[in-house]
Amino acid sequence: MTSSLKTFIHSLDPKSLPRILQIQSGFYDEGSVSETFGHESCLSTGDVIKVVDLKVKKLSAGKCECEDGSLCSPASVDLPLDFPGFCRLVADKTPYVNVEEIVRKVSIGPTQLQDPCFYSSVDLEVENLSIHQGEKIIFSSVEDNNGTLTVSCRVDRNNRWHAFLLPISQEGDFYESEDNKIYSLKEVAEWKISKSRCRHVVFTNICCIQKHTNKFPVDFDGCVVLSPIYEVHAVMKFQKEIVCFLSDLDVEVKDVTDCYNINSFLQPLSMKDILKRTDNDFPIVVAVIEGPRGNKQPFSLLCPSREIVIYKKHQAKRILASEIKSRFQKRHFLIPTNYKGKFKRKPREFPTAYDLEIARSKKEELHVIATKAFEFPHEEQCSVSIGDQFLVPRCQTSEVDQKRKKVANSLACEQILLPNKTYKEVFLPMCMEGSFVEIVHDRKQYELWEICKDLCMPFNVRVSIRDLSNQEDILAGIQNLQLEEEITDTYLLISNFNNPTEIWEVPVHRVNMVAQLLSEDAEDIVLFPGNSIVEEITEEQYYMVRKYEMETKNPPPRPPKAPIIEESKTSFSAIPAQNSWDTPRPIKVLFG
Repeated sequence: MTSSLKTFIHSLDPKSLPRILQIQSGFYDEGSVSETFGHESCLSTGDVIKVVDLKVKKLSAGKCECEDGSLCSPASVDLPLDFPGFCRLVADKTPYVNVEEIVRKVSIGPTQLQDPCFYSSVDLEVENLSIHQGEKIIFSSVEDNNGTLTVSCRVDRNNRWHAFLLPISQEGDFYESEDNKIYSLKEVAEWKISKSRCRHVVFTNICCIQKHTNKFPVDFDGCVVLSPIYEVHAVMKFQKEIVCFLSDLDVEVKDVTDCYNINSFLQPLSMKDILKRTDNDFPIVVAVIEGPRGNKQPFSLLCPSREIVIYKKHQAKRILASEIKSRFQKRHFLIPTNYKGKFKRKPREFPTAYDLEIARSKKEELHVIATKAFEFPHEEQCSVSIGDQFLVPRCQTSEVDQKRKKVANSLACEQILLPNKTYKEVFLPMCMEGSFVEIVHDRKQYELWEICKDLCMPFNVRVSIRDLSNQEDILAGIQNLQLEEEITDTYLLISNFNNPTEIWEVPVHRVNMVAQLLSEDAEDIVLFPGNSIVEEITEEQYYMVRKYEMETKNPPPRPPKAPIIEESKTSFSAIPAQNSWDTPRPIKVLFG
């Protein structure tokens, strides 16, 4: 059946790739189709191509009807994925008729952003659990359960998660739940537009949009319908290069996959294809068609025409770190936990007393000096002068520690009174917009695993002994480095086919590679220990890692800037000083 290229691609399930298409009509001059290496090509009537991948290139913003039936958005305009607009999703009112349709059309897992939410129009009975009509169901992942495809789901009841499995054969009308999150256009394009459907959104930053573009009218209210325009990656017959063209070309195509020998084409694999393979599908041998540029390991292994072995995919831990700079753009790094260099501590800065509370650890007291004065009008809480020094106690789990935390948004600590170095118990208001700098007494040289085990991140360090196992340690010249958090990411273990003893980790989500599958019969290949490098990442990659790291624990909200003092309920004298921390230090007489 013949259809327009745009209609075919819009309804195409990416899981069904590759597909063989024959061009039925249309001819394009040089420049309409380009190869991945920059060479230009063209599509002619009768050409046969194999579509191997789809990527959203831009979004078409079309007309949206308001509640009164009038059109409240402009005629269709094309928006790039980096368009400076943020939007809120409008729940799709068209139901999915079964779980299988959801699996085919909606992105599910592995990040929290890809956990779509639905509700059923009727009650469901699953695994000794009753799911009520209208109850929000979170779809987490698709799993093979004893040969049956199921979806791992969960519901939240009274702040407790209840997990269960839904078979994809489950019938019933499933509606999309309301979503109050704010998304960028890139996030909407990648995860929030179902196949063969459009996405209704409402822009939340209309004023900012109007400043950046004149594509929308002055009275634009933010309502649009977004349709994806794809960049189609395909292979021409008798060629190994991948060609790219947009899905909105005015071309008629016919799907001839069922009556064509797909093996007459080369079989390129993208990183996405490799990631979809199960653990039993490795190791494999591939020839690189397109890879990242670079003469350093492991990226030098991915140069075109190089044959490599991909042993497996696995999850590896990294420490996310950033250079501390006041002026220039910061550099960001992902440091493997087996990094062999050593670190020395550097002073941390804390803008408020609340940051001191968060930074408390179980191992040691926190010694800081104030670099900004702060006057507080209430006698119960301490005012601060420049140069004042304080000791913040270690964390405790005792009832006394829990009680002390609740005292009128204050941080209980000791002020060091010089020159006699006597100690006075004080309460710093959490809202204090002061500034504190840590005084570091620890001269120990730490390995990275020690910091992860014993110290609380974020943590400021510098490299005192570089990693001698690497010819060039890119961390060695950085004077101030902040270790921010531990993350988990997906990597491939690869090696040169002719040198299988040297194995490297390659990040799946930050490397673009296209390869030709050569062999799946590589069971006799021995897996040697893998090597890893310190990876420098871009600003965009840094924020993506921070946003989608599932294990990230957000701190509690900051206290109000203007604290409320309830005189009738607050009594600081009721808390004995000797019970405030582990090893009580007697309060010495300061006068006479």
